[in-house]
Amino acid sequence: MKWIFYVTFGALIAIGWVLFMHQGDDKIDELQQRIAEIERLGYQEDMEAIPSLKDQIEEVQGGKVLTGILMAFLTAGLVGIVFVIDILPTIAHKFTHAVYDSGEELEEDPMHDARALLAQGEYEAAIGAFRDAAAEDPLNRLPYVEISKIQRDHLHDPQAAIDTLRQAIEGQEWQVSDAAFLMFRLAEVYDQAMEDRASAAAIMQQVVDQFPETRHSANARHKLHEWGLA
Repeated sequence: MKWIFYVTFGALIAIGWVLFMHQGDDKIDELQQRIAEIERLGYQEDMEAIPSLKDQIEEVQGGKVLTGILMAFLTAGLVGIVFVIDILPTIAHKFTHAVYDSGEELEEDPMHDARALLAQGEYEAAIGAFRDAAAEDPLNRLPYVEISKIQRDHLHDPQAAIDTLRQAIEGQEWQVSDAAFLMFRLAEVYDQAMEDRASAAAIMQQVVDQFPETRHSANARHKLHEWGLA
């Protein structure tokens, strides 16, 4: 979709420049020929029309200048979009590696590509990239959280976000803090996106029962109290 936009916008700009190059040329030539003909014949009554004809030439030329400014802005806009979305991230990536050419190795961020796709609005592709990152590091909770955010906020599919978080919670042996974090995110989707406070409260109660005497349990109790369900 992005490249279709680039090609379409670029083609329109190219056509605009072609039209601009010839804008008003015929009119200007016609007016100049009339002026030359009047000057050649030398009739006084016709000579009085020359200033008006010259004014018309200036108007045509002024319109062409304005069109040229507009075309320059449109061209600069397209170049800027391509630079920011495609060229700048590549330059930054190469610069980062150049900084560490001394032999120090950068720890590669497995979610770099996913975040780049998300920034470009390629939501489905970003989800796929986050899933790849989760497969590489199954005990990293962040890819699952990012996927659920995309599904909820960008794809407007809260049920898919719920399925993602449930699969993450049930598919791994998580550390207490990670498990509680994912459960809180799941309750949040139920409460805010699905308007299902009963299910959200059930998850908070599960946190209380599953992780007693922890700050996660205390936070869950606080949330239940806030909802008037303590």
